[in-house]
Amino acid sequence: MTIGKSLPSVRSASAGRTDGVPPSAPPPRNRAVPRRAAGGRRAEQLAPFVLVAPAVLILVLLRLWPLALGVNFSFTGDGDRDGAMVGFANYVDLLHDPLFRQALRNVGLLVLLLPVAVAIPGLLATFIYLRVPGHRFYRSVYFFPAVLSPVIVGAIFNLLLSFDGPVNVVLSSVGIGPVDWLGDPDVAMFAVVGVHVWATFGMALVVFLAGFATLDAALLDAARVDGASLAQVIWHVIIPSLSRTIQFVFVTTMIGMLTSMFGLLYVMTSGGPEGSTYLPEYYIWIQQGRMNRPALASAASTVLFVIMLVVGLVQLKLLRRAGRED
Repeated sequence: MTIGKSLPSVRSASAGRTDGVPPSAPPPRNRAVPRRAAGGRRAEQLAPFVLVAPAVLILVLLRLWPLALGVNFSFTGDGDRDGAMVGFANYVDLLHDPLFRQALRNVGLLVLLLPVAVAIPGLLATFIYLRVPGHRFYRSVYFFPAVLSPVIVGAIFNLLLSFDGPVNVVLSSVGIGPVDWLGDPDVAMFAVVGVHVWATFGMALVVFLAGFATLDAALLDAARVDGASLAQVIWHVIIPSLSRTIQFVFVTTMIGMLTSMFGLLYVMTSGGPEGSTYLPEYYIWIQQGRMNRPALASAASTVLFVIMLVVGLVQLKLLRRAGRED
């Protein structure tokens, strides 16, 4: 009994003993540090959204919202039906308009000529990167047309390509008959596209040179040591290494060909001869500015946007597949 009664006293005594060592107190609970750390993590997570928000807001207000308004306006009528919803009547009118069908055929021609428009600055940038004699002079000369106004370029080539102009004089001197560059429906579109490529390939050249700055020079040295020809170096080394740059140039060149040729068309051919050089952007201007049919012009703009979106996505898919195969 005495032993059992003494156990509590022993426990209490042992609990109160310190043996010269002060009992360890529990750490103070400071809730400010965890809250401050949580707030810092939350700020880091929100920082990218805050930085991107102004650009997104500008894009929505100046691009996406007008685009949505234009698409909605394309379903309304013109003239007596101004503001009334007409459904797909404007799109049906587009399909029955021979000028718009010709514009769509010219879009197909531009898509077929797009690889040529990309290959020209790509090859010239390759020669400049390989430091051919006079490469610095060529770099400045190639970029010079990009700073000229399309109106000035069109006026210059109107003189050069006229029926009795310098180009036909040179052709006649070598036994080739004069060509009606701007008056023949089968030739005019190719002439305008060629002038556009000459006037704008300087920007693509700059993009390619920027891509070459990221190219590993050791790959080129290894190809030269292995005895690869220039064509083999371009196909097996340069093109795979610049796949991202090529994709970017393809898309931007396509957008430029579909939306930046109005100045040349207006000055050089005005859509002629016989509507053979019509493009959607020129057709849109005619319907809006001369025919006073803004709803039909909005429908044509929507069709042009869909064409650019589809062609761009298809191009990116094909280029990425080719890059994976390489």
